[in-house]
Amino acid sequence: MSFLDDNFLLQTETAQQLYHAHAKHMPIIDYHCHLSPKDIAEDRRFKNLTEIWLEGDHYKWRAMRTNGIPEKYCTGDADDYAKFEKWAQTVPYTVRNPLYHWTHMELKKPFGIEKILKPETAREIYDDCTAMLQTNAFSVRGILQKMNVEIICTTDDPIDSLEYHQKIKADNFGVQVLPTFRADKAMAIELPEVFLPYLQKLEEASGVSIGTFQQLLDALKQRHDFFHELGGRLSDHGLETIYAEEYTEAEVKAIFEKALNKQQLSQEEVLKFKSAMLVELALLDHAKGWTQQFHLGALRNNNTRMMRELGPDTGFDSIGDFDVARPLSRFMDKLDNSDQLAKTILYNLNPSQNELYATMIGNFNDGSTPGKIQFGSAWWFLDQKDGMEKQMNALSNMGLLSRFVGMLTDSRSFLSYPRHEYFRRILCNLIGNDVESGELPASEMEWYGQMVENICYNNAKNYFNF
Repeated sequence: MSFLDDNFLLQTETAQQLYHAHAKHMPIIDYHCHLSPKDIAEDRRFKNLTEIWLEGDHYKWRAMRTNGIPEKYCTGDADDYAKFEKWAQTVPYTVRNPLYHWTHMELKKPFGIEKILKPETAREIYDDCTAMLQTNAFSVRGILQKMNVEIICTTDDPIDSLEYHQKIKADNFGVQVLPTFRADKAMAIELPEVFLPYLQKLEEASGVSIGTFQQLLDALKQRHDFFHELGGRLSDHGLETIYAEEYTEAEVKAIFEKALNKQQLSQEEVLKFKSAMLVELALLDHAKGWTQQFHLGALRNNNTRMMRELGPDTGFDSIGDFDVARPLSRFMDKLDNSDQLAKTILYNLNPSQNELYATMIGNFNDGSTPGKIQFGSAWWFLDQKDGMEKQMNALSNMGLLSRFVGMLTDSRSFLSYPRHEYFRRILCNLIGNDVESGELPASEMEWYGQMVENICYNNAKNYFNF
């Protein structure tokens, strides 16, 4: 078996059969990503391989810094080829890091390049890919269609105009691009320098004057309705952990009034406000039949100096270790107690807590929807072979892998779609190994094939009501 051949990661004949006959050709539903709606609406053409591949990719920047590459070649003002050349110098050092696999999978698909990227091949690969990027087939929309993408859910702030989503919808080019409601800034009451200007923008976007807590909720509902009109069916939160403090309506109203008056809030008041906001946003989702997503466990912006110089999302985040079980249980139980718990996906960033999440979802599955509460795909630092296997093994052991809604890119790059292929190969290999070791009956191949197709596509299609 050679590197990146047709049977890459498929260790058995059964795994190969499941992948090639069932997984390979399923369309992609990328239900969580950070792709630019503007780039899709304008059908952007990237000038060169650096622009499409290294722009905004903090995974690669982390590896380059670790390899001793100065910041000017990561986020700085070095010219595009110089940046690519430094990345090519780094790639050989990424052996056994998932970046090594992803890099070569992304060269193979969509570019058809099977050479190993290293300093000796850098110029040829750069020139060949850059030439392809100038053609219609390698515009943003061309790449999405080439990769068999059917639906994309971007990540959008409630104040976003969604003008680009409207243009994409009007163009009807073959890939649905739907907005996802991420209201994290509307909860950031502990940061008055962020929160108060944000309220002004929310007023402008919604047309609702915000002078009370109820008016804040009214403004958010107006934007939530607008997202729904444009096909939005998901919300998302990026949190260290769930907020689930006890609070009263009167307390939250008073806390919001203090914030408007620029008065100092205690930590307890901040947590009560955030807890109330999470519940209110969850109620909006339930009322419309949406799915709420929670990305939990990231310890962000660890490097103060680089945060000051470069800002967030530049490669200085890590796995955190937070109290998860009790607040998560309290939050979900509060909503379930009034039968207002929406479909929910929980993404875990700390692998030591996989079994915690896998058992938590079983507490609130109620038979109303298959897999109503989901243990989401291995996320961020864990979306690699070992992380995916651990997530799927925990889900298999504690729940129903067969009801899993599968993979997403969580990416800012239009070249990240081979991650779906990566996941599908790993999934097929897990099942194939079980069959060939005698842990699953070989007589049920028809069902395993259907199960693979469901996890790759059908489950998500049905779950989100797209």
